[in-house]
Amino acid sequence: MKTNLNLNLKNIFDWSIIQEDKPIIISGPCSAETEEQTIQTAIALRKFGIKIFRAGIWKPRTRPNSFEGVGSIALEWLKTVKSETGMFLATEVANVKHIYESLKAGIDILWIGARTTANPFAIQEIAEALKGIDIPILIKNPVNPDVNLWIGAIERFYKTGITKIGAIHRGFSTYEKSIYRNIPQWQIPVELKTRIPEIPLLCDPSHISGNRQLLKDISQKAIDLNFDGLMIETHPSPDKAWSDAKQQITPNSLKHMIDNLVIREELPKGISLDTIEDLRYRIDQCDDELLNILEKRMNLVHSIGIYKKENKMTILQPGRWENVIGKSIERGLKKNLNKDFISNIFKSIHQESINKQNKIMNNR
Repeated sequence: MKTNLNLNLKNIFDWSIIQEDKPIIISGPCSAETEEQTIQTAIALRKFGIKIFRAGIWKPRTRPNSFEGVGSIALEWLKTVKSETGMFLATEVANVKHIYESLKAGIDILWIGARTTANPFAIQEIAEALKGIDIPILIKNPVNPDVNLWIGAIERFYKTGITKIGAIHRGFSTYEKSIYRNIPQWQIPVELKTRIPEIPLLCDPSHISGNRQLLKDISQKAIDLNFDGLMIETHPSPDKAWSDAKQQITPNSLKHMIDNLVIREELPKGISLDTIEDLRYRIDQCDDELLNILEKRMNLVHSIGIYKKENKMTILQPGRWENVIGKSIERGLKKNLNKDFISNIFKSIHQESINKQNKIMNNR
């Protein structure tokens, strides 16, 4: 399902000026710490062909005692970066003051952080402050996996006249233990792209991983999913970084990683669609069979619901559910199906079964 707005989004980048081929790379330090560190990083990246330089100036941190950025003084350092390297500049903004100071300093691209995206009031204020200024805006996903909240932020900027809008996938916060700093949940950005096909979509593997050892795999996954680009944090001495040290890499490491990414195309030149179209047709047939089976199953659920109502039985039968999910996972594993995949499917089926029986019980 697409959005109810007819978004006419322009590509945020002038490809003829920056580069024609994907992926576009945005890189620079998590935080601009000193003038020397900022300029040193930019010069190294420019040498490797990177044309968009990112640096955090105002850092929204979880705890108040953490390093929250050097502030507006770093804008002067970024101006020096532009004059010495010709790079485009990008920084994060979280309030109206940040907007005004960034525009005055000639920042080319603004991005909205995950915490800000989650706050519609903050997004509305920032969007209204930018009314009449069609500067490229990159919007990170909210901290929680809510695609509608993400789309809502995009709509708020669009309604104020901004059409150069892009999205950044940086993963989602979770209380559960994980190898990731922010779990990817790739289905969320995929759904965003499905609902707004024209929006440029980038990946921030630095914040997804929280660990430089995972950067390559996450970056490759994003490329395989046809993301338009990557935003990756770099630092001359990552282990000495004032913030997010574990997830940053050197410009040399970035160059090595990019050179080893496998770049794929939607339809490589000279490739026939006949084979893939045949496979897609067969998949469509499987989908039809699945829907027919689900219809048959829900008809049986309806009959069970009537029986339970007539005999004054409760809808939920925990023992029965545990037996169904257990057997389904066991059979699924034997068919080389992922345990979580099977569990999620049957949880959805179970919830729909409960919904149907609840309507029967209450004559709705």
